[in-house]
Amino acid sequence: MASILPLSNVLGARIDGLDVSEPLDVKQSQWLADALHRHGFIVLKNQSLTPDQMVAFAKQWGRPSPHVIDTFHHPEDPNILILSNVFKDGKPTGLVDAGTYFHTDYSYLDDVARCTILHAQDVPPAPNGTTFANQAKAYADLPAGMKDKIKHLVVKHHYGNRDDLDKQSRTVASVLNAEQAQRVNWVHHPLVKPHPFTGQPALYAVSGSSFGIEGMPDDEAQDLLRELAAHATQDAYCYTNNYENGDVIVWDNALLLHSAPLIDLTRPRTLWRVTVLYPAGH
Repeated sequence: MASILPLSNVLGARIDGLDVSEPLDVKQSQWLADALHRHGFIVLKNQSLTPDQMVAFAKQWGRPSPHVIDTFHHPEDPNILILSNVFKDGKPTGLVDAGTYFHTDYSYLDDVARCTILHAQDVPPAPNGTTFANQAKAYADLPAGMKDKIKHLVVKHHYGNRDDLDKQSRTVASVLNAEQAQRVNWVHHPLVKPHPFTGQPALYAVSGSSFGIEGMPDDEAQDLLRELAAHATQDAYCYTNNYENGDVIVWDNALLLHSAPLIDLTRPRTLWRVTVLYPAGH
């Protein structure tokens, strides 16, 4: 029997006793989806998935979408992005620093992500984890005047980290090559979005890929976005999840911002990642 344990009163839950290497039945799938929407992210403990099994699990949430950085797609399935600081024959085996700033996955695409799934393959002892920020709670706590100001605003997004554009920096967005860069363009998303499954309103990607606001001068827009990002990433809305080998974590991109750790390059760390779009027609 699977059990669920909340990790904090802000977000996050641990799930024990569920093996996701085999297809889930309808009842199990709905139970997991409800847990995700309620807690923002779920950690399934003690899993051991092959690439095929991980992608099959991902497909139970929606449509896996390969990352634009195809350099580090898993050789057995391009839907899996390898995150790793391990080098072999002098070459990286995966993406070393991935999103070490608060952001929302695929917010720079028209077709946004439902959830992101990580499977810890070889991780060092804690601290080694991802920090999540609950954007529904952050929105709910905004003053009424700010809610009224932002309720109809539309934000301009592009691949990148608004607060660090230095390609030599470890906190810049993972650098694209020329061909990859041609595949990303400007897109537009509401600043406040209702959750596609629960209807709960939340701030959307106020940090990371958001570079401007329609109808507003860029300096004014970025000041507003930075004000909202500072509010939305306060400790009161955050929880850091540290990984153990075998963990499978699923997080809800409509509900959260997240920030990956700036890892110690001397401690080997490898995870697999699949990002999932919403089911067709949703």
